[in-house]
Amino acid sequence: MAQDLASVRTLLETVPGIPCQGEAPIFAEPWQAQVFAMALSLQQRGVFTWHEWAEELGLQIKSALAEGDPDDGSTYYCHWLATLERLAVRKSIASPETLDRYVRAWIHAADRTPHGQTIELTPDDFG
Repeated sequence: MAQDLASVRTLLETVPGIPCQGEAPIFAEPWQAQVFAMALSLQQRGVFTWHEWAEELGLQIKSALAEGDPDDGSTYYCHWLATLERLAVRKSIASPETLDRYVRAWIHAADRTPHGQTIELTPDDFG
């Protein structure tokens, strides 16, 4: 727990622009907190440093802005997700094909899940 707090503080100091209330990050939707937690976990495991993360996130945001992404904060955690995917591929955690397979499975699972229910992947989602 103390390591998590220290990592979050370092992250907040290293990566500008994280929406916060006081010293705590805030999230508009649950998936944003999950992306944040995945990045925190991978950094704590030594997959990347916060400086490496900040550099990659900055490149992702610049690229998105060049492609017409609105600079209004609404897509901030979409950039986190894209950054996680790029680092996962670069660090050989997952291949682009594996990531694409899971995206397609997730879309299939979301389509079959009634609104308000938890989305769960099953083997049929990968078929």
